[in-house]
This record gives sequence, structure tokens and C-alpha cells, in this order.
Amino acid sequence: MPPNDSAAAQQTGAASYFESVDLTSRGQKEAKRESGDFFREPDPPLDATTAGDLPGIVRQAFHAMGWTELMPVQKRAIPYLLEGRELIVQARTGTGKTGAFLLPLFKVLAAEEDHPQVLILAPTRELARQIHHEFDQMKTATAETNELDAALIYGGVSYGPQLEALDEGAQVIIGTPGRILDHLESGNFSLGKASHFVLDEADEMLSMGFYPAMQDIEEYLPEGRKSYMFSATVPAKVRSLGREFLTDPGFLSLSSGQESVEDIDHRYYLVGQMDKDRALLELIEHENPDSALIFANTKREVRYLSQFLQNQGQNADQISGDLSQKNREEAMKRIRDGDLRRTTSTTSTARAAPRGPARRALRSPWRRWKTSTSSSAPPSATAWTCTATNYPAKKRSRNASTSASPWRWRSVDATSPRRSASA
Repeated sequence: MPPNDSAAAQQTGAASYFESVDLTSRGQKEAKRESGDFFREPDPPLDATTAGDLPGIVRQAFHAMGWTELMPVQKRAIPYLLEGRELIVQARTGTGKTGAFLLPLFKVLAAEEDHPQVLILAPTRELARQIHHEFDQMKTATAETNELDAALIYGGVSYGPQLEALDEGAQVIIGTPGRILDHLESGNFSLGKASHFVLDEADEMLSMGFYPAMQDIEEYLPEGRKSYMFSATVPAKVRSLGREFLTDPGFLSLSSGQESVEDIDHRYYLVGQMDKDRALLELIEHENPDSALIFANTKREVRYLSQFLQNQGQNADQISGDLSQKNREEAMKRIRDGDLRRTTSTTSTARAAPRGPARRALRSPWRRWKTSTSSSAPPSATAWTCTATNYPAKKRSRNASTSASPWRWRSVDATSPRRSASA
């Protein structure tokens, strides 16, 4: 064998023992796409729509909301839902996702059929109520759509009104997975003729532990239904859920890499573990925002912070799963009316909080630091995080001569970690 051929054969043999792996971010994403870990954009793609292009009854439902223009997520998603193409939509909370999946339903709902035709799952009672409220507004568009009914199903309240709504033949079922599964297992209604299935805030439902209930509910749905999933984030578990519940869905990403509102100024403060409640109070007193959402990791911490702020004379209250539904509704009404200035909450409950008046979003993670990204806060708000540290005392020393704020924190601008930002 000629020397050149021998060398080539040796290289070929050596190459068979090695596998080339591209470790760059682009290479890893390509590998995931090839393995099916990523969803692909709808094929063929559809052009974005406008309010004037909507079908007659859908356009009337749109105007019944008092809207004048579709939001970006609605422009992109509605054409696919109108064609009945299964879809996963990634978009931030508060960007109009509810309208994106409710409006197209008016094209397929039949008021003369008194059985559930659509099932909409939401992670929290507040979000379920918000969806139900928007549906009730939209259905006033025409005399025909006004004959449609939606049953609102969630825990923490009596079964009576829910059973009554189901017995009256509600065409749309809106609620949380736990109570809906309870009704299904009790035989209170059937999903055998349901044609559409919507998962709203899918990432939050998974983080709240609803996956087993969602699996059980899916068993009651017919195989031929159309399914849609909306989520603020689409990590691996959400993608897995999409593959399990949807059939060859298209994927629209309107917030990839922009899960937090860009106009929020993010900061975090490194303070001692025992100083965080006082540091939080100092921040509130120093900045004196008109209203603020204060996030904590657990319901116990939410209760503590609410009581602590009330004891310090702050107009504060809490929203958490431990409250009765009546008290939760009263707190939400106070927020909407502008009567409550400081609201402590877990992040999951706060997703359904009324948006607009809050000018500050604060996070107090007592066990771990998490990036403070609040989609509940409006643009131009400020997000603060107070996190514990074991730094020496000199880095968190008390300075009684500082009139504006007697505490000194090491403040870091979260949007530029290498740069120090003043308190």
C-alpha cells in the first residue's frame, strides 16, 4: 500500500474512535433541535392579522372589550387558532394572551349545544376569575353569543354554584386543575364532546405541582380535540408537557430572552440574614412608592412580611393560597381601587394581580437569591431584591449620621452586575 494511502487509512480508523461535539451555544441549540427538544415555528407560517381582518363574530367580541387594536401576541397567534392549528405560545404575563385564545373560540362555540365544548386550565383562582371575566365581557357582543355560558371552577369555595353552572349546560369550563378533576371524578360533567383545550400559564401550573392532575384531566378529553398552550417561559419541563398534550404543535416565541419587562430597573441589595425585614422597610420608607408588590418564596414568609409591615404602620396586606376566597377577593379589589399600597404575595398568586398601579416590585427571598423579574409590574417600575449574605459586618455597617437611610447596603444593578448602583 502506498504511504499516502496508509496514512489516510490510519486517519480514517482513528476518526472512527472519536465523535465531534460542538460545545458552542449555537452548536448545542442545533443539537437539541435535531433531537426534538426544541419546537419549530409553524409551517407553513401565517401572516399576522389585524382587528379589521378578524371574522365578523370574532371582531364583534373584540370590540365588546372596548379594544381598538390587537396586541402583538394576539396578532401573531389568532390566525393559527382560527385555522385550528395546535400551538405553543411563549409570551410574558400581561401581554394579552387571554384575548389571544378567547377571541378565536367565538368562531367555534355553539350556544345551542348545552355541553362543555372548551376547557381552559389556569394555575390560580385569580387568573381563572380574570379569564372568566373577560369571556363574560366578550360574549355580550351579540344576542347569539350572549347565550353562551362559562362555568368557573376552583377550590376554596362551595360546590353549589359550580354544580348549578354545570347543570345549566355551560359551554366553556374555566378553572384550576384540582377542583376540575374533582368534578370529573365525581361525574358532575363530561368532556367527551370537548373540541378545544387551553393551558394558560403552563409553566406556573407545573411549578405549583399540578402535573399529576393535568395528566388525569387529559384522560377525560377526546383524542380529536385541538390543544393550545400559553406560557411565560418554556423550559425543558414545559416543552415535555407540550409534546405530551399537543399533537405536532407550532411554536411562537414572543418573549424568548425577554421574560422580564425591559423597562424595569433591577437592583438587589446584600444585607445580613437578620436585617432583611428592616432593610425592606428602610427601602420602602426611603423611596415611598405609591404602591408596591412584595414577593416572597413561601406563604409563611408572605404572612410574616405583611404583619411586619402592618406593625410598622404601613398600609399592607397579603395575597396567598392560605387566605379564604372572600379575603383574597377583598384584597384584589383593594388593589384595583388603589386602596392598598403594599401587597405581599408569592409570585404565582401575583401573576393574576391587577396590573398598572404598582410602581415598585420587591422580592425578599429568605433562603435563596433569584433574579427579580416581575411581569406584574408596569414599564418604568423598579424591581428590588434583598438577599442575605455572610459578608463581614463592615460591608453592612450602620451609619446613624445618614439622614435619608441609616442602613448602608451593597447595592448592585442587576442589569449590569459589574457596576455598583447607589441606594
